[in-house]
Amino acid sequence: MDAVRQLSLVLIVGLLAATPSSGRAGRSASDRGGSSVTALFAQSASEVLHREFPDDHISYLLLDAQTGAVIASRWENPGTPIPLGSLVKPFIALAYGEQHAFRYPAHICQGTATGCWLPRGHGTVDLASAIAYSCNSYFRALTGNMTTSEVFSVANRFGLQTPDPGTSGAALSGLGDHWRISPLNMARAYLELVRRRDQPGSRAILGGMAESALRGTGSEVDRALPYPNALVKTGTAACTHSRRAPGDGFTIAMVPAGQPQILLMVRIHGTVGAQAARTAGQMLRRIQD
Repeated sequence: MDAVRQLSLVLIVGLLAATPSSGRAGRSASDRGGSSVTALFAQSASEVLHREFPDDHISYLLLDAQTGAVIASRWENPGTPIPLGSLVKPFIALAYGEQHAFRYPAHICQGTATGCWLPRGHGTVDLASAIAYSCNSYFRALTGNMTTSEVFSVANRFGLQTPDPGTSGAALSGLGDHWRISPLNMARAYLELVRRRDQPGSRAILGGMAESALRGTGSEVDRALPYPNALVKTGTAACTHSRRAPGDGFTIAMVPAGQPQILLMVRIHGTVGAQAARTAGQMLRRIQD
């Protein structure tokens, strides 16, 4: 059975790989006039997600990783900037790296005492493990002396909105709502990160995302898949729904890890990033079955 499911993913990857890469990012597969094979996959994926995940607390964007085109979605105003929590961490890490010759410190996370979401702490962490476990303590330390001006270069290069003027310190790591980015821009920024995987800083970040899928905050994605093969980043941010909740959970998952062909971004109203990862894994599994 696992061999059959593996073949299903290979077929999906093959379908998306057949998409012409010359189309302008942002148009749907049908708008681009892409191959009928890709159009069939987009239609099938859209129907499965709509049918199997009808809860209006779930928002999602499914993108062709080769072109950045949206192939299935249910997300009201995905071009409107909102707080995205820890999804910004890879990009603030790159901004820090530019200022420090891409030398990243080790850090001892002591949990509540050093401002982490995990009360007992993560212990000694480096950049990759801080990404994998979304360690707030590490990123508080990393951004302690940073200002908005140090983010401009990375934000512009990856197509992200910049933080509010005067934003500094921990707010640059996704804490609070001072850095608002549109979900669609964020999804495409992760695709750009993969394309730049051989540039300084990117390899450690993507390694952390692979570790997140295996054993970190995004591990529910790999658990749902027939075999572990994803890159995942999770986040929790202030709720922006009209029906307010304490927060919303976000997950970005890309498969397969070695050469992503699809990206799924999920938001779950009123929960945390790890729970969004569970739903993202279930979604990916269903469109593979």
